[in-house]
Amino acid sequence: MTDRDEPPGGRDDIGRDSREIVGRDDVDQSGDDSGRTLPSGSTGCDGSEDALEDSSTGQQSPDSVIEDGERPPVLDDESSVLEDDERSSMLDDGGSASALGDEPSSGLFDDLLSGEPIFENKEVLRPSYTPRKLPHREEQINNIATILVSALRGDTPSNILIYGKTGTGKTASAKFVSEELEATSKKYAVPCDVQYINCEVTDTQYRVLAQLANTFIEDNERAIEREIGELSSLLERAETDESVLSETPYGSLERLEARVEELENALESFEEVPMTGWPTDRVYSSFFEAVDYRERVVVIMLDEIDKLVEKSGDDTLYNLSRMNSDLERSRVSIMGISNDLKFTEFLDPRVKSSLGEEEIVFPPYDANQLRDILTHRAEIAFEEGALTEDVIPLCAAFAAQEHGDARRALDLLRTAGELAERDSTDHVEEGHVRQAQEKIELDRVVEVVRTLPQQSKLVLFATILLEKQGVHNINTGEVYNIYKRLCNEIDADVLTQRRVTDLISELDMLGIVNAVVVSKGRYGRTKEISLSVPVDETEGVLVSDSRLGDIEDAQPFVQARFDN
Repeated sequence: MTDRDEPPGGRDDIGRDSREIVGRDDVDQSGDDSGRTLPSGSTGCDGSEDALEDSSTGQQSPDSVIEDGERPPVLDDESSVLEDDERSSMLDDGGSASALGDEPSSGLFDDLLSGEPIFENKEVLRPSYTPRKLPHREEQINNIATILVSALRGDTPSNILIYGKTGTGKTASAKFVSEELEATSKKYAVPCDVQYINCEVTDTQYRVLAQLANTFIEDNERAIEREIGELSSLLERAETDESVLSETPYGSLERLEARVEELENALESFEEVPMTGWPTDRVYSSFFEAVDYRERVVVIMLDEIDKLVEKSGDDTLYNLSRMNSDLERSRVSIMGISNDLKFTEFLDPRVKSSLGEEEIVFPPYDANQLRDILTHRAEIAFEEGALTEDVIPLCAAFAAQEHGDARRALDLLRTAGELAERDSTDHVEEGHVRQAQEKIELDRVVEVVRTLPQQSKLVLFATILLEKQGVHNINTGEVYNIYKRLCNEIDADVLTQRRVTDLISELDMLGIVNAVVVSKGRYGRTKEISLSVPVDETEGVLVSDSRLGDIEDAQPFVQARFDN
């Protein structure tokens, strides 16, 4: 707006006139549409602003100032501004969502949900599920139960060590027996608790003791609060009729009030143990006081117990196995579960003798046993008729090849079902099982390679570079030459060739490479190395490492290797 367009009174009058108009519009509620102004920001069909008020400045455009008593301009038929009745009409006609741009995306999941479901309860196939029936583990379950039954008599059960390879039913069987023990203890009103700790996660003495201490502190607090509530109710009745105390152990109001005060003081005395920051002996004292607060038998189940010993030594096991001599009200028993049959060789002889009072070994499953397990789970996990008849035998056969791992068999069956769902088919077939086998194997390789130490990654990377160049029957010397150049590229320490040979043997044990010792006659012996994993996927995992990713172009190293 130019100076000659500015009305008398200047811009201040414009703002004042605007406020006066808005004020009159707010006051006039007679229902006469003649005084209605356009909503702020309305636009005409040509895209020009017809707003009476500028949204950014809050000032009214001078061209649209309405003098007192003047009727506001009426929109013509070509205006694109929607009146309220027109907007409502569009909503009623079902076209509002698209007209207003608010239509939600549809069809994204509709197609995926259109097919018949394959799973009825997928959780049954996960490792965290504890079944009510464990086929082919009746003997081991009975052995555990025979040892722990003494807890129901108020005695201290013997400590138990359970051994077996991965997927042989150790944890599932121990949890099943523990649940039965707790259920039976409630039935006979015998205080008995089972506490489960996964030592692969809780792998230090501090964390184990802190977790146990806090668990029993919370349990004690709940019990105290419950008793305070019951005694407070009794106290209210006794204040009007003290005779109600005649059949209680208290006998008088004073003794009852003293007991309530004692419980309140005990409740305030408990302090939660932080996960870091306290001296270990203070954490142990808190655990000791919490577990011994009331009479009970406690079974502490330490899964992957070898991980705890490997990380923190045997101090935890020593303290736990010796604490019964100091406890007054409670008793503690230890149940250790391990994949390593030899981990006790590293224990103090005193710990070993007290911890391994009873030992139970879980043998691997064979193919027929795995088939029974899968059949039992599949009846719950899948819809009727969702599996073709060759699916379960094939899953069992694949898993039996790897030391009878039931967990692997269940993962295979679940993954096959998920792949069938993604294909929008109604049945799980043999092809889905084979795809699942390849997928799980690749996932396993990726996880193993990702967690390798850096030096092992460099050795594997050197092997991959040679294989990608078409080199067959790769020997240790060739790998070592490329390995040294890779170390120099990322400024890593260079190990000796003997140590690199040991790393190749470790990769062979993990199933990542295949290393065979061959004789070269008077030139001695060497290892011929070949990859046992997909090259491109494995290389992708290695390059994702922050340091190996700094290697911009490894090709020159491979070329340099032929010059040596």
